[in-house]
Amino acid sequence: MNKTKQHWEEIFEQKTDQQKSWYQSYPSMSIKLIEELSLHKNAAIIDVGGGDGRLVDSLLEKGYTNITVLDISSNAIENAKKRLGDNAKKVKWVVSDILDFNSRRQFDLWHDRAAFHFITTDKEIEKYVEVCENHIVSRGYLILGTFSEKGPQKCSGLDIKQYSQDSMSVRFEKKFERIICMEEDHTTPSGINQNFLFCIFNKL
Repeated sequence: MNKTKQHWEEIFEQKTDQQKSWYQSYPSMSIKLIEELSLHKNAAIIDVGGGDGRLVDSLLEKGYTNITVLDISSNAIENAKKRLGDNAKKVKWVVSDILDFNSRRQFDLWHDRAAFHFITTDKEIEKYVEVCENHIVSRGYLILGTFSEKGPQKCSGLDIKQYSQDSMSVRFEKKFERIICMEEDHTTPSGINQNFLFCIFNKL
């Protein structure tokens, strides 16, 4: 087990929701952006780094039927399955480092809140972009949420990479067109404010 995977396995094994800075009882910004895309309810959606987050709950409640959740941590996936109970059977679960992800499936929507900013080297960022390009259908959508330039420089003890609209867009400009970006102030369970940047891209 590599150090990154071990780190996240321990986090999801040992910490409660209230001890996870990224925890949201309802992912309002993500849901808002997804609903603005007016996707069919059977659109193929992947939540990258979804862990045991609540986006999958909300998507199921809204009638989406083709959901995949990917996370590097098997403990995170098991936490989510236990919480969802029988509804977990309606979801495809993938335990993988996103940089190693290779599937024949392509997705209408790729959603990533707070995973991409943990990828900090140019080589790994380029690999992430390549994985996106390979797994999103033509005219499909990419929603990325990362710490903005006003956000934290670390999360969960790890370095992160902050983004502006321009610095995020330049990473994806070869095959994606930016539609819109907006910021969100996320308040952690401990009361700390974190500024996020969310951008929607359309694959050319």
